[in-house]
Amino acid sequence: MPKAAGIDIGSRTIKFVLLTDSQITAYRIIDTGTDPLANSKSILSENKFDVIVATGYGRHLIQNHFGFPVVTEIKAYAIGAHFLFPNCRTVIDIGGQDSKIIKVKDGQVLDFEMNDRCAAGTGKFLEVMAQTLGFSLANLGEEALKAENSVPISSMCTVFAESEVISLIARGEKPKNIALGLHESILNRLLSMLGRIGFEDEIVFAGGVAKNRCLANLLAKRIKKKILIPQEPQIVGALGAALIATYKNDKKYDQLSIK
Repeated sequence: MPKAAGIDIGSRTIKFVLLTDSQITAYRIIDTGTDPLANSKSILSENKFDVIVATGYGRHLIQNHFGFPVVTEIKAYAIGAHFLFPNCRTVIDIGGQDSKIIKVKDGQVLDFEMNDRCAAGTGKFLEVMAQTLGFSLANLGEEALKAENSVPISSMCTVFAESEVISLIARGEKPKNIALGLHESILNRLLSMLGRIGFEDEIVFAGGVAKNRCLANLLAKRIKKKILIPQEPQIVGALGAALIATYKNDKKYDQLSIK
């Protein structure tokens, strides 16, 4: 079986996965930066592979330059999540600048809901809020878990929410309590998406925001379901792309046509 690679060029990070005999043998995550093509070239030059498929926000940039086949993020995440959790029926992906809910059965996409018009609740939103509150992005969720109570946030627009947070701090509200309010606002937005599309067990939470323990805990409590989080939730799309690269000529995977 050939060495297969998947590359996911996101708005915030580039993820690369290398498979050998359908097992992950290497992966990398780097910042997308201001030159995603150059950064993609860098990560590709470090690894040898026989076949590759690209996905993510910048997949067509890579396709135009290298001629690599591409696949939508929706399909890549469905396949990647199914590989990690074979009984997966719902995938929640919150990345740098968009959110997706994908209904899945046996790795096939049944339906999906996507918000890519607003950064509310995404990694970018959390990054701005963390900076405003004086926290690092990595410990924002942990600080929110220490809150004594929740301070509601009325706006989910990044600009207005930032202004609102600054006003709350000036009023003497504790940053950790504001952080919890922010997480609850994000959760309500996510629940609206889940309500529109529906969800079933098993539920896999992927994307960079899945590393936020507060949001994962709040979601599990609200929907009263166990939430499965991959060991490295950011590489699920790149993993799915690599799997499609591996099996794209296999009749069993005819339905996984590259799009």
